[in-house]
Formats: sequence, structure tokens, C-alpha cells
Amino acid sequence: MSPDKIEWESGVADALRRSLDHLLGLQSPQGWWCQPLATCAINEAGDLFLREFLGIRDETKAVELARWLRSQQRSDGTWAKYHAGPGDLSTTLTVYVALRICGDNADEPHLLRTANWIRENGGVAQASVITRFWLAMLGLWSWDDIPVLPPELTLLPTWAPLNIYSWANWTRHIVVPLAVIAHFRPVRSVGFTLTDLAGDVSTRPRPTDLLSRAFYGADYLLQAYQRLPVKPLRQTALRRAEQWIIERQDSDGSWAGVQQLNLYSIAALSALGLPVDHPVLAAGLRNLDTFVVHEETPDGPAQWIQMMQGPVWDTALSLLALTDAGVDTDHPALKRAADWLLTQEVRTVGDWAKRRPGLSPGGWSFEFVNIYYPDLDDTSMVVRALTRLHGSDSAVQRGVAWGAGMQSRDGGWAAFDADNTETLVKRLPFNEFADVTDPPSADVTAHMVEMLAEHGERYADQVEHGVRWLLDHQEADGSWFGRWGVNYVYGTGAVVPALIGAGLPAKHHAIRRAVRWLEEHQNSDGGWGEDPLSYVDPKWIGSGTSTASQTAWALLALIAASGRSPAVDRGIDWLIQTQRPDGGWDEPQFTGTGLPDGVYIHYSSYSIVFPLSALGRYQALSAATEAGDSAERER
Repeated sequence: MSPDKIEWESGVADALRRSLDHLLGLQSPQGWWCQPLATCAINEAGDLFLREFLGIRDETKAVELARWLRSQQRSDGTWAKYHAGPGDLSTTLTVYVALRICGDNADEPHLLRTANWIRENGGVAQASVITRFWLAMLGLWSWDDIPVLPPELTLLPTWAPLNIYSWANWTRHIVVPLAVIAHFRPVRSVGFTLTDLAGDVSTRPRPTDLLSRAFYGADYLLQAYQRLPVKPLRQTALRRAEQWIIERQDSDGSWAGVQQLNLYSIAALSALGLPVDHPVLAAGLRNLDTFVVHEETPDGPAQWIQMMQGPVWDTALSLLALTDAGVDTDHPALKRAADWLLTQEVRTVGDWAKRRPGLSPGGWSFEFVNIYYPDLDDTSMVVRALTRLHGSDSAVQRGVAWGAGMQSRDGGWAAFDADNTETLVKRLPFNEFADVTDPPSADVTAHMVEMLAEHGERYADQVEHGVRWLLDHQEADGSWFGRWGVNYVYGTGAVVPALIGAGLPAKHHAIRRAVRWLEEHQNSDGGWGEDPLSYVDPKWIGSGTSTASQTAWALLALIAASGRSPAVDRGIDWLIQTQRPDGGWDEPQFTGTGLPDGVYIHYSSYSIVFPLSALGRYQALSAATEAGDSAERER
């Protein structure tokens, strides 16, 4: 072996060892991994809004949240949805109100900049429905401007259009509580107004298609119905909504383990008359504190709030990365992690059974506690990780069977539900925000195909159907859209290894086109990156500052499809050159997606687990190549 090659292999091995040690050092004593998960400032503002609405604002907490919010303001006075993103009107307006509640004066320089920017961008009138909903609750906007959500929707049978199961699970957990709140139209005044920031409602964009316009017209009728003194089914609907919300509270007090859903559920139950010391509300409020992260800033102690925590996701990805890196499956850290994952199996029948009533449960959720909403992405990763350690034991078999049974009719897989593709709900005036349904996506489908392909002929039909779905949904340029990660780099990075695992040859035209797309979008520094702007602006597709996670996604696809290549070597070199001494990588960018063009996520775990997987698979590939070369020389 030449000196250059020896030095190169040594560099790869050293980077692999340091990242492996770094990841092992992050494991909890209980066996799980769970790294901080950041979104935007709506979490902190929402917490403040709820406590103000309930009359239980804690001054110490408010001071520390406000300190954090101020530290995140940009020079133009705005707040963004993600690191280095453009200023966002709804986020900026929400934080402005939160800081006013905390005592910041409107004439202070930092808020004057914010107010000017809000006015220049259309004011409150152009903000999202959810933002205006909160403002109406706080006496800062008119309830008459809020689209009506009648609670009677909860009474519709599952076969009826616009029933609550027509929405994705995250949307229905907003729709039901907000329908309750909208009935009561509660107002808790905060002692100031937003008159100077109102803007002009008449300039708000309106739909042009006939069906959406009809729904907007129907909203006027619903507003009139809302004012009637007698509404025959209203009390029945409110009781049903209250029961629905309470039934879906988890044992830790949360709703689906998501901070925002806690806020809406608690506010709705309060509007229904439950006191803050009621066991349901008390548990929900205690749970809100589990999302808090404390940090020290130059101005003093601060706190920010996670939208959710993902220990199951982080643990499964960590196990896959460690085994990719060659760690023995008998390693104590891996055994602890696998044992913990087994305790997290969801054996409860949840909302997913509305579309698959005969299917036995057996999946995994993202969070510490979430028994009603297991998801296909977590299930696929957990099953693959446990299979490597335990083989096809009973929990694995249940997970595989449940996942296979959740395949949608078109052959793809969604995140939480099967065949959740109704288009009518998207036409409602309330649905101004991002994805409100849960259709199949390329990344989840790829993960399910990869999982099922590892479990033999029994699931060959489902795999074949899933492969056809993936081939049918490849973009014209050779990439795949990424629903739960940013964006086409994520989708393509997930699909290519799945297709190879399902038996497609590397020379298949779909694989070759994907490889070409990845190679064409490699940055000059050797890495890959893609800005979340790619969800709204096509010129950003596959383009952005190189990041460790996105570089690793591209490498995992290229290694699976073509082994070593100049592009792969350059990508590995980028990882080596940018690695920190402690084995991790700096990655302030948000490479996770909650809702395209809505919520973006910074997974702290992504910048370690995916690069470790890429380095591990690269080293295994190099070792196999070297062994093959040695055997050839001996012959």
C-alpha cells in the first residue's frame, strides 16, 4: 500500500474512532440517546401566551424566555423559522407580542425595528390563522376575522367528508381544540393593542379556484351560525370534543409528545371550564416543563423550549450508526439501547386503526411517551436496528407486520396513517398553513422498503409495490422530494439505498439518474448542502452550505449505488477536514423538516449519527476492496 493510501486510510479510521467515541459518550445510563431538538421561537411565545391566557404566568420563567427570544433577534428586527432563514411575519409578530407581554416597551429600539418590519410586510392581517387565533384569545385581534371551525366536525362519521380523521394527526390535534376555543371566543386582555400593526385585511390573498372560493363563502354562513342563540348539536359536539381531547392525553400529561399540541389542548379544556388544578390540566402543565432547555447567555440565565423530544428516533439511528461503524452487537452500550427500545414498543390501538381496523398494533413512536401515534419512520429504523442485534424476534415481527399493513393503496407509506389523502380539507379557509394531510412520501416509503426487504420473501409483494411507487415518484432531474428532511438531498439519500437493498441493480436507469444528480449537486468544497428555501424556491433545490448530515445522506446513497468514486472520496475528505476534535461536527443549519414551508427542525443528533454511518460504510467498503485486491494478487 502506498504512503498516501496509508495516510488516507489512517485519516478515515481516526475520524471514525473519534465520532464513535463521541456518540457513545452521549448515551444515557438508561440506554437511550436524546439530543436537543430546536425549532423556531413559536414554542417560547406559545408557552408565554398559554400561561398569560390561564393567568398563571411565572415571572422568573417569563424573564428567562424573553432573554432567549431577544438573543435570537436578527439585525433587521425579525425572527426566522430556521437558522439564517429569511424573516418570517408570523414568527416575528408572535415574538413581538410575547416580549410586550414580558414587559418590553414598544418604543425600545429592538421592538421599534420589529414593528417597522411587521408594518412593511402587511401587519397582523397577513399573519397565519394560528397566529391570529392566539391574538384573538389575548384581545389583540377580532374573533370575527378567524375562520370558523364548528365543533360539530367531531360528530361526523369516518366515511364522511371533512371528518376529523381526514386531517393528519398533527392537524386534527389542532382542529379539535381550536374548534372548542372558537365556540367560546374567550378573551384575556394583555393591556396593550396592536392597532398600529393591524394592516389591511382586504389585501390578504384569496383563492381563485371555484371550490376554495365556495368554502370561503360558506365561512360567512358559519359566522352567522356561530352567532345564533340556539345550535341544536353544539353541546353534544363540545362534550364529544372534550372527551376526545382527554382520551388522547398520554400518561406523562402530554398530547402526542408535542409541545404545541399541549398548548392547544390545555387552552381548549380551560375554555370548557376545567380549572388549572384539574388533574388533566395539571398534568399537561407539568409536562410543558419537560420541554425546557436551560442555557447561560451573556445577559444571564435563559431558557428555550423544544417542540418535542425524539429519544426513540435518536436511539434507533445511533444503533444503526454504531453497527455501521463496526461495533460488536454484544457491546454493552448496544445491548442497553436495544433493551430500552423494546420497552418503547406501542401495543395500543391508536387513531391509525380508523383506516386499518383489523391490523394488530406493534410500532414505535418518536417520543418518550406517545401511545396513540406510532409512526412508520421510527418503526422502520427501530426494526432495522433490533434486527441487527436480536434477529427477527417477536417485537421485530410485530413491527414488520404492522408496518407492512400500513401501506397505502397506491404502494407508498405515510408517516402516521394510511390513505390520508383527502383533498377537500385543504380547501377550508382555516387551512392556510402547511401540510394538513399525511400522504405517502418518498423518504418514509424508502425506509419501509429497506426494512421489509431485509425480511425475506414474505413481504415481497409489499416491497415490489413500494419500489414501483418510488420509481413513479422520481423527479425529472433524478432526485426525490424529502418530506421529513431537507430536502431533495434527504429524499434521494433515503431512496437510493432502499432501491439497492430491494434488489435494483446499480445500473438501473433510476439509480444512475440519482447518482448523476447527487454528483452534479456536490459543492466545490466536497460536501453537500440544501437550504430549506428549496421547499418554496426551485433554484435552491440541492443547493446550500455544506453540512455534515446532508453530506452523509449523499454519501450513503453514492456508496450504496457505486461504491468508491471521486465524488465519494471528496465527500469523505470533507467530513474528515471539518470534524471537531471531540468527534462531532458543527451544524447550526436546520436539516430536519416538520412541515414543509412551515416548521423546520434542528436535530442535534443528525450531525453525528449520519456522518458516523457514512464513515463506517466507507471503511467497510475500503476493507472489502482491499481484501478483494489481495485475493486477486494471490491468484
